[in-house]
Amino acid sequence: MKRDLWIGLAVIGLALASHTQARSQPIEPLPITEIAPGVFVHVGVTARMSAQNEGTIANVGFVVGADAVAVIDSGGSVRSGRRLLAAIRRHTDRPIRYVINTHMHPDHVFGNAAFTREGATFVGHRNLPRALAAREKFYLETFRAVIGDELMAEVAIVPPTLLVDDVTTLDLGGRVLRLKAWPAAHTDNDLTILDEASGTLFTGDLLFARHVPVLDGNLRGWLAVLGDLAGVPAQRAVPGHGDVSTEWRKLIEAEQRYLERLADDIRGLIKQGAPMARAAERAGQSEKDRWALFDDYNARNATAAFAELEWE
Repeated sequence: MKRDLWIGLAVIGLALASHTQARSQPIEPLPITEIAPGVFVHVGVTARMSAQNEGTIANVGFVVGADAVAVIDSGGSVRSGRRLLAAIRRHTDRPIRYVINTHMHPDHVFGNAAFTREGATFVGHRNLPRALAAREKFYLETFRAVIGDELMAEVAIVPPTLLVDDVTTLDLGGRVLRLKAWPAAHTDNDLTILDEASGTLFTGDLLFARHVPVLDGNLRGWLAVLGDLAGVPAQRAVPGHGDVSTEWRKLIEAEQRYLERLADDIRGLIKQGAPMARAAERAGQSEKDRWALFDDYNARNATAAFAELEWE
């Protein structure tokens, strides 16, 4: 009996030791590119979130000032966030003062919990706390089936405490970030960040490259916002998805073309008396060959656009 007890305790001890060792294994930092002095970006894969990519599909980055660091989006899992933190620590030991979320979507905010022990202030659009609270249960339950229980185990919704109502500036020490809250467009909580020192604009998902735009806000508002976004005095842009670009206004033109085609097709189908299901099948199809993941998101975009434009 005693022998069995000792064997059982030994097995438990080995399991705990193995778990502790796994937890203490060094985390592989995210691959990071310095796109301008003090501005670092990881370009996510153009794919849907999955266990295989650890939710690392959105572009994330950080800006280093003389005194502190600002993180811009944290990735689609806590593991992804920790890999971003490891990448930051390879480049600087300055404190992380801010974690800025460009909007509510899981691929941009699920890594937040990796930074809660850093003493950072979480920053977002004035509508972001409400948007996260409304979707928290859905996100936490639904994405277990998307990226798996293991990656979701430590994910927590971390809302911002510093809210941007219109324009706010953050000083990292000789380096000023200009944050702007936009009207409803991709979502109703889109925030952009302009690093004035380098002329680098982090657009969040107001701007997509390669990846088909995803509508979760207001189509007409998005088209209006893109015109203003093009006027931002930036030398380069980091879109929410896709490669960093110095010709980013061409990306805006491509996105405008897609959204305008979607709107025109939807309006035509509504005029014909077509149902929403037919609009989901037909709207925007002339753009199909121009975008990655078109079949994953276009029907959803068409459905959202139909619901909006049906009553205009």
